Amino acid sequence: MSDIPVIAPARTAPPGPPRPRGTLRSVLAALLLLCAAVLGAAAPASSAPTGDRAAAAVPAATLTEVTGFGANPSNLRMYVYVPASVTAHPAVLVAVHWCTGSGPDMYNGTEYASLADRLGFVVVYPSVTRASKCFDVSSPQALRRDGGSDPVGIRSMVDWVTRTYAADTSRVFATGNSSGAMMTNVLLGDYPDVFAAGAAFAGVPFGCFATTDGSEWNSACSGGTINRTPREWGDLVRAAYPGYTGPRPRMQLWHGTEDDTLRYPNFGEEIDQWTDVQGVSRTPAATDTPVSGWTRTRYGGTGDRAPVEAISLQGVGHGAYARGMGARALTFFGLDGSGTTPPPPAPGACAVKSAVSAWNTGLTNSVTLTNTGTAAINGWQLAFTLPAGQTITNGWGATYAPATGAVTATNVSYDGTIAPGASVTIGYQAGHSGNSAAPAAFTLNGKACTAG
Repeated sequence: MSDIPVIAPARTAPPGPPRPRGTLRSVLAALLLLCAAVLGAAAPASSAPTGDRAAAAVPAATLTEVTGFGANPSNLRMYVYVPASVTAHPAVLVAVHWCTGSGPDMYNGTEYASLADRLGFVVVYPSVTRASKCFDVSSPQALRRDGGSDPVGIRSMVDWVTRTYAADTSRVFATGNSSGAMMTNVLLGDYPDVFAAGAAFAGVPFGCFATTDGSEWNSACSGGTINRTPREWGDLVRAAYPGYTGPRPRMQLWHGTEDDTLRYPNFGEEIDQWTDVQGVSRTPAATDTPVSGWTRTRYGGTGDRAPVEAISLQGVGHGAYARGMGARALTFFGLDGSGTTPPPPAPGACAVKSAVSAWNTGLTNSVTLTNTGTAAINGWQLAFTLPAGQTITNGWGATYAPATGAVTATNVSYDGTIAPGASVTIGYQAGHSGNSAAPAAFTLNGKACTAG
């Protein structure tokens, strides 16, 4: 890990014996010459030194932790990825992890770093240090601009990148999964003057998770039972920054119809909220099916950069995010410059074999995933449902979210490509309350796998 470089202040030399008076004039002349040389060396001949300083801030093409980045009341950690091909005045993408995850997990489990390599933007990965590893999207402090919780620290991270890399402040974006999706909603509400757009994968509306008892969980919201009018939802956002009259960030929303962690009704409430915030009709301006099982609606516009875009994923659980969706978010942001929609990840033919080793309250499951198709699989998500009473406590070879119920295992950097006929082995450890069976079925990038 690497901290911000610190420039030590110049040391003052200890006093020495008095100089003879006869040499005073020559000493002063020498000092004047020295000052002129130092000033000449310090004066920039062009804007290049800014880039040089930025290049030295963190290693290129390496996930790096930055400390001392600014106000950080909730002790978040900051990880940053700067591609070797970073552009002048780059865009900034804040990629926010899920509960139980971390900044490095978000880096390994999404394709934003590889997209940054291609497009030259900087990625910030905030990381929670509290025990739950969930972002604060519920406290009064989090739901108010500069209120003193996680959003303040994330704003400081953006400011650090802006200072260090002369980033384009009109192209700052946020995206996240689950808890990170909820934080995306919060960031756009608290800082509409900082973020240009957001993409939330399986989240809830701004303010839906609000609590006053210090807890982090709101069962009514997660269960999809909180229903408000569009105006009421919009007022919650506007109350986060009273008096703000500037433009509001655009929002892209994703949600699976079978989400049993943050239930599907939250999707409609998010649409109500952000169409009201944007001041556009709740009636879609365009509806299409870009991928089988997807229903995309656009509000206030029909193009790739409509004020609000919503994608409903038929039959998908809480693990809504899949490889390829990040590129679609960048299209919505306008970061890819193409104005077109990239293809979804190829499903791939697959076989899965589980090998469970159980004891009285726990188990491990070694899962071998084989590519039985004729083309390489580049980037994968393996979805399965844990038997009732099982909870994942740790895993290897993939990132796992959530820890119970419908789980999605997402490849890490070293096993994302599976050649035809090749296999990767991943696994997890879980606690159980009596049922130590393996999951009954697996799907790879949305396509069912055969039992190995």
